[in-house]
Amino acid sequence: MPADGIGASLAKNRPLDHIPRLYEGEKVDAHAHIGEFGGWANVACSEDELLRSMKLYNVKRSVVFYWDNELVRRAVAKHPKRLVGCVWPDPRRTDASALVRKALTEWGFKGVKLHPLIHAFLPNDDVVHPIMEEARKAGVPVLIHSGHPPFSLPWSIGELAENFRDVKVVMLHMGHGHGIYIKSALDVAKRFDNVYLETSGMPMHTKVKEAVEMLGDERVVYGSDIPFHDPSVEIGRVCASGLSQDRLERVFYTNATELLRL
Repeated sequence: MPADGIGASLAKNRPLDHIPRLYEGEKVDAHAHIGEFGGWANVACSEDELLRSMKLYNVKRSVVFYWDNELVRRAVAKHPKRLVGCVWPDPRRTDASALVRKALTEWGFKGVKLHPLIHAFLPNDDVVHPIMEEARKAGVPVLIHSGHPPFSLPWSIGELAENFRDVKVVMLHMGHGHGIYIKSALDVAKRFDNVYLETSGMPMHTKVKEAVEMLGDERVVYGSDIPFHDPSVEIGRVCASGLSQDRLERVFYTNATELLRL
């Protein structure tokens, strides 16, 4: 078939008005970073770079975390209407609970970020429970990295969510890049109604729509994971999922606004 024949066939089967476009409405990015990540990642994002990206993609608020919590605290204090802080503790440290309490009660942070892979703990380990208690007292969600063995697998996060049914647990990356983990993330969230799924870094656009249809309109939230991922790619994947305009608005804006009480 001639090259122009292939193009004509694609155009016939998929008219231009069916090609997904980037959602232009206001957004809340539930997963963003400032700071430098060396080593294998070799990425970084400054406070100014994040704000420029937010302007470009019409992101009203970004939920920000980094292992240097003081850096985040200063950025949020400087831009309180644009940046939302989440405290990122290492649960193995004896001062972890005190850090979380201070961030939630004095700094005005809106949630807790946990990264079991980086800090080498299982999500339902006893060292995590005091942090969950602090989140419970403050009424804030706990955002947890998922998708990498041995420490951040979806069913392990499910065990934590089962023990703290009154704490909202956001499974970041909704299982990430492995098909089995993505399915497990969906299964865990279906089983426990306090589990939310966040979209960044998960490659299958079809699973975004599947998650919304399985869990309901309120428990899937958009995140970019900037600077590890580009917002245009992350926004595009959600748009390509085939969700209706009303549901896109919930994923991109309403759900995170309600979850974090913004």
